[in-house]
Amino acid sequence: MTTVSAVSSRKGRNVELGLLVFAVAIVALAYINVGVAVEGAIPPSLVAIGIGFVGITAAFHVTMRLRAPYADPLILPIATLLNGLGLVMIHRLDLANGRDLGESMALRQLMWSAIAAGIAIAVLIILRDHRILRRYTYLAGAFGFALLLLPLVPGLGVENYGSRIWIAIGPFSFQPGEVAKIVLAVFFAGYLVQTRDALSVAGRKILGLTLPRARDLGPILVAWMLSVGVLVLEKDLGSSLLFFGLFVAMLYVATERTSWVAIGLLLFGIGAWVANLLFSHVQRRVLLWLDTFSREALDTSDQLARGLMGMASGGMLGTGLGRGRPQETYFAESDFIIPSFGEEIGLVGVFALLLLYVLLIERGLRTAIGARDGFGKLLASGLAFSVALQCFVVVGGVTRVIPLTGLTMPFLSQGGSSLLANWTLVALLLRISDHARRPVPDPEAPNPVANEQTQVVKLR
Repeated sequence: MTTVSAVSSRKGRNVELGLLVFAVAIVALAYINVGVAVEGAIPPSLVAIGIGFVGITAAFHVTMRLRAPYADPLILPIATLLNGLGLVMIHRLDLANGRDLGESMALRQLMWSAIAAGIAIAVLIILRDHRILRRYTYLAGAFGFALLLLPLVPGLGVENYGSRIWIAIGPFSFQPGEVAKIVLAVFFAGYLVQTRDALSVAGRKILGLTLPRARDLGPILVAWMLSVGVLVLEKDLGSSLLFFGLFVAMLYVATERTSWVAIGLLLFGIGAWVANLLFSHVQRRVLLWLDTFSREALDTSDQLARGLMGMASGGMLGTGLGRGRPQETYFAESDFIIPSFGEEIGLVGVFALLLLYVLLIERGLRTAIGARDGFGKLLASGLAFSVALQCFVVVGGVTRVIPLTGLTMPFLSQGGSSLLANWTLVALLLRISDHARRPVPDPEAPNPVANEQTQVVKLR
């Protein structure tokens, strides 16, 4: 039987450094490509953006070497590349809309990237062991639900384009639901670790599906009612789907019972059907989804139609970075950044972007498998599932797979709320990964300190 030692364990930091250099090079080349295509010259802002982006990347990598040396070497490069490509597209839209350096959305995005990465670095430094978070299970639950309901507070929450998911404090606005998904993942992980034995108990078997006992249905019914409440009160289909889907996914991981997934899908289907019957804002979303190009839908909003036509004009290989017209779609830098990429890098390029997300999610799930404690397994799987669900909701909305929602694409879309939340999510995954990959001391290995103490006793 072989044991893992600290000498033989591969930390992977050199691999991470090489991938980070490759990611930064891709971002720099894409940034130059946009400038040459639009203005015929290398953009003068390349130096400022480049120095800032390299500085953020270098600071995070150094922190990884010092504070999380055994963490997964692929997670940080993937997040860095996605963040950088988002900067490139936002800069491209700056040029298309004639924004000067003082109004540059790309510089603002770089500032938020630096703040978000700084918070993530602080999480890695302060949080030495992810298991500490389990102590605050119910506090995290209360805080998460408070964040979800915060936009309903009069004078604090604001309604934009039919959804009340923002809060405004002076000139600053924030989307608390982005942070809520992380806090609620901590709550769900702590709660399910304590209750998974009871939730795993089999009940009756109906149509080949073993259903849980009736008295164990309480947690999923509460989660369902809260998600419907978010849908009704805040008119936010995306957050409702993300919140409820996250709970069902973590419940399945905790119990390994497919019946919970079936019950979850049934409950969400019932909630969505009732909401479509009772609420006009849901009916408008369904109309835009099912009959996008009808006169009634276009009179309501032509945003989805513009995005679809933009992606269609890009075809398989795209028009080329800087050579399309993504600015003609509303919110091309945030909600509709995937159609912006689809027009200029084509279907092949969008598939490459989605593969990066798939790889990020896979590394998160691999971290969950490798975690040595139940709380870490559930938390890592919940964080990975939250990225997967958010990507599905966003990409599914802009491609008419599901009704359009107001969520943003992680790392790519413009917005400080999303960056802060997703970089913190990455930091938590890295911390769990570092704990999972760290070598376990060999109990049979000689302890030099103990041997020295024994020798001293013998000499005496």
